[in-house]
Amino acid sequence: MQINQVALDSNGPKIAVVESRSDASAGRYRVLQDKHQVGEGELRALPAFTEWGEGRRYFAADFSSFTQTGTYQIVVDMSGQSAASAPVPVHANALFSTTAASLLDYFKKSRNTSSADHKIRIYGTPRYVDVWGGWNDAGGDNGKYLSHLSYAHFFNPQQASMVTWVLAKTADSTPSLYRQAGLEAAVLEEAFWGADYLHRILDRQGYFYMTVFDKWGTNNAERVVTGFEGIDGVYTRNYKSSFRAGGGMAIAALARASILARNSGKHGRYTASTYLADAQRAFDHLEKHNREYCSDGVENIIDDYTALMAATELHHATHQQRYLDAARLRAAHLNARLNASGVFISDQGERPYYHGAEAGFPIVSLAYYHEAETDTLLRNQASKTIAAALSKQLAMNRSVANPYNYARQTFRTFADGRLSDSSYEGFFMPHANETGYWWQGESARLSSLSTAALLGGRVSNPDPAGAFGVSKELAEFAQNQIDWTLGRNPYGMTMLYGFGKLNPPSAESAGTMLAGGISNGITGAQDSPLGAGIAFAPGPDEEQWRWVEQWIPHSAWLLLNASAMAPKQ
Repeated sequence: MQINQVALDSNGPKIAVVESRSDASAGRYRVLQDKHQVGEGELRALPAFTEWGEGRRYFAADFSSFTQTGTYQIVVDMSGQSAASAPVPVHANALFSTTAASLLDYFKKSRNTSSADHKIRIYGTPRYVDVWGGWNDAGGDNGKYLSHLSYAHFFNPQQASMVTWVLAKTADSTPSLYRQAGLEAAVLEEAFWGADYLHRILDRQGYFYMTVFDKWGTNNAERVVTGFEGIDGVYTRNYKSSFRAGGGMAIAALARASILARNSGKHGRYTASTYLADAQRAFDHLEKHNREYCSDGVENIIDDYTALMAATELHHATHQQRYLDAARLRAAHLNARLNASGVFISDQGERPYYHGAEAGFPIVSLAYYHEAETDTLLRNQASKTIAAALSKQLAMNRSVANPYNYARQTFRTFADGRLSDSSYEGFFMPHANETGYWWQGESARLSSLSTAALLGGRVSNPDPAGAFGVSKELAEFAQNQIDWTLGRNPYGMTMLYGFGKLNPPSAESAGTMLAGGISNGITGAQDSPLGAGIAFAPGPDEEQWRWVEQWIPHSAWLLLNASAMAPKQ
């Protein structure tokens, strides 16, 4: 039996999934609170599902109606046998209050403080720059990235700048959450640590350095400011960040850090005015030069949603009309990218948008823009786009048997060096894709979609009386994505290290494991180009990073998710 092993909100959905290898078609469950039975019911049989293995039947035990604080277990009785779930605490504001301290500590312990980074060469030039600070990207990688995978055009994840923005945004917008948890000083310190790093990697010309990289510490490679390509980490001169390559979120982060510094009366090595001046200078520069820095010279959906975030945050920081105008332009682009079926289009043609780390970001960016927009017609258009995109997501999940309600995506097949014209829907990212090597577990993607369901749902499908302020189906979808990461998955494994009954194993290729870090997670079967089937850490060791390694975007998205899931302050 699989259940969220970390924390469930008192008023939120609470569903355990039972996997049975027996022929039983029915069973009962008992609800224990602090070891005392408080309820019982009939298991709900779920549709037959064989994509992840034959010979299993699936059932659900829904105990959402139990809202009292306590530690709960579900005991299932079926075919004369009994099984008990792992215990799970249930209380108000559960996700944030349980995880925030460890997530912040993970970032602090992931800081890069190597003195060597005070003087690093820019690849292909004789110039040396100070790029000290920031965070190591992952457990086995002391590189520092605003984004990687730029050469593949549509796969850029937001990395160090995303972490900084999440810290600054949540600290500024939900300060009482941190204050009540005794974490106010910790989140301010970490947010300004990130903002100070972004200041250092902003070149005098107005662009951000995309990566500080040493080929993952192999073969005594020189550590340089560079771009890189492929599994061999080939250095390139494409080190200037476009909006989609981390520049947009770096601007958003610095703008929000300036607001946080003003509102808190605190700052890092630099001041509120410096952070804001950096953000404005970088935005002006990318407005003129972004296409030059794009890997293919053409903007795509990631440029749109990251530039939308940048413009929206600059508008919040300055209240200048020019930034609202820029945000309106990018929001209009995103609205236009949603096709008739509710799928966002990545390019200028018909390539569906899918992403291994931030699939919910288009909706999240529109939800934040919606807060800032003053024009009723434009607010309504953003709300309409959000509603259609969320409706499509829920429809994809319902369209097939899906016992864990795992978020599905629309993909294109990639073979012989080209993308096909036919689309298909699936659970996990295809292993054959334009990057040539990159596929891994999707913990960040799940948190991004949960956040999208919460923030977007409050815009397009609000239900003040419902769980998390959204419709029942969106609330369950949002909770189920988090449940997967926190133990309610076929492996019964909690990807958030230091929590739950079972954590991922260590592996040499995955590097250091820290409490509060989140492993990449579960993927499609290792030998499936389409990402069909299911796998977790089958080996060999040099491949284990795909499942086991901790990565800073996972913890960043979970922290944003936890803030969004908490009651409005």
